[in-house]
Amino acid sequence: MLRALILLCLLVPGLARAQALETRRLADGRSYLFAAPKGVAHPPVILALHGGGGNPRQFARSSGLVAPALARGYAVAFPAGSGRTRLLTWNAGHCCGYAAAQGIDDLGFLDAVVADLAARDGAGPIFVTGMSNGAMMAAAFAATRPGTVRAGAWVAGTLDLSRYPPKAPVPVLHIHGDADPRIPFDGGAGPKQLSPAVYPPVAEEAAAFAARWPTSAPLRERSGNLIRDIYRDRAGRPVVVTLRVVGGGHTWFGGRWARRQALSATQEVLDFFDAWR
Repeated sequence: MLRALILLCLLVPGLARAQALETRRLADGRSYLFAAPKGVAHPPVILALHGGGGNPRQFARSSGLVAPALARGYAVAFPAGSGRTRLLTWNAGHCCGYAAAQGIDDLGFLDAVVADLAARDGAGPIFVTGMSNGAMMAAAFAATRPGTVRAGAWVAGTLDLSRYPPKAPVPVLHIHGDADPRIPFDGGAGPKQLSPAVYPPVAEEAAAFAARWPTSAPLRERSGNLIRDIYRDRAGRPVVVTLRVVGGGHTWFGGRWARRQALSATQEVLDFFDAWR
């Protein structure tokens, strides 16, 4: 995976660039990229976490998240994971790479990013998203910081339930292909995974988040190759949603490198966040 990412960056010169992004550094030397909509006071902020072996600029460009988020009035922060090179990872418990091996306190780092956003921008509600290893980290942050996170939505990564069981109700959306060879939809070890982790099924993660809400059993909706399992609260709001992409692999659906997918993960994430603003 890391070699493929290096080759991709060499072959596509524009991959590492992203529009309208300011680099911000914290006191400990770690950083995040930031963009805010013009003329919006105290905007809601989306923390967007890159995948393992990625970096903030790569994820901003490959997801295509910045422009549509700004258009809807969100600010976007892309925190940087850690590593000895630009191929960065997150310590999400069961994964991944340098960050997990070194026991990096990435929950504490995200707390520091949120505090910095509050001090500099008077930021509004905090939302969190991510891809793959970044999805695992987003899920861990949502599970352990329900008083901070208004809602979470992630793609192709599952929560380490043994370390980070959800503490309190928080709305979540999980998008995942059921042919993902790296992080299997039904859990276990994938044939192409790059870590020794055994991942929980997506449905088990959803049930753990739903258990913190007063919900009934999930209802299933199907449209083409998309299957949604939806837990609703007593007011009928969709509080925990899994979006299964039949035949889908390990990708940010509809992003720069997955344009053949009819599904847009960016649109699904923003629509879900809009419902909780």
